[in-house]
Amino acid sequence: MRFASLGSGSKGNATLVQAGQTCVMIDCGFSLKETEARLSRFDLDATELDAILITHEHGDHVRGAGPLSRKYDIPLWATRGTHSKAVLGKLPALNFLDVHQHFVVKDLAIQPYPVPHDAREPCQFVFSDGRQRLGMLTDVGMITPHIEAQLAGCDALLLECNHDLQMLEQGPYPVSLKQRVAGRLGHLSNAQTAALLNTVEHSRLKHLFIAHLSEQNNTPELACDALVEATGCDRDWINVATQEHGFDWCEI
Repeated sequence: MRFASLGSGSKGNATLVQAGQTCVMIDCGFSLKETEARLSRFDLDATELDAILITHEHGDHVRGAGPLSRKYDIPLWATRGTHSKAVLGKLPALNFLDVHQHFVVKDLAIQPYPVPHDAREPCQFVFSDGRQRLGMLTDVGMITPHIEAQLAGCDALLLECNHDLQMLEQGPYPVSLKQRVAGRLGHLSNAQTAALLNTVEHSRLKHLFIAHLSEQNNTPELACDALVEATGCDRDWINVATQEHGFDWCEI
């Protein structure tokens, strides 16, 4: 199993997970043209995608999902709440997922799980090929015991480090937006993600990636410093998904 990012941040998000002959995209927050261009960086054509999974309805996660699904006849998976709020248009195949029920897309077993975020019915995912487990967590305002349980024992983690709290407090955002970002339905700070790593069982962890960094309220250096302190790992072991380039394939 392997995974990659087409880009991560407030301007657009999309992640790829592949196992055997199966490839799925998690979120599609770029335009159709931009998504196709970013897929080409990986020598991948959209016709090779078996499914598009949507975490929630915000534009930086669904902007290109409908057009990509229609053009290439790709099935889309989302919660009923997400579908009710997302602007997706008519889809060739729509599957409603239950956040407490795992499902299978060919060679991938997928466990969705609910997260607190300011969206209708948001979720995140844990992927397995039967041997390795990849856990994803972004767009979440606080850590719950259920999140900790879902991410325990993963071989790879892709975790949100959206903001440094001091940078957010001293930054240019209006007070209302600062409160939203730092709130219980907002986004994880570096410190919150570090605390998660201190708590969750991660003895099998081989790969750690940071995602959804704010360009205004964080830096890769601050995010890495927080996770290095939490895990005691070498700084070079932590990878960062950028807005422009995401990150290349990582084999688990």
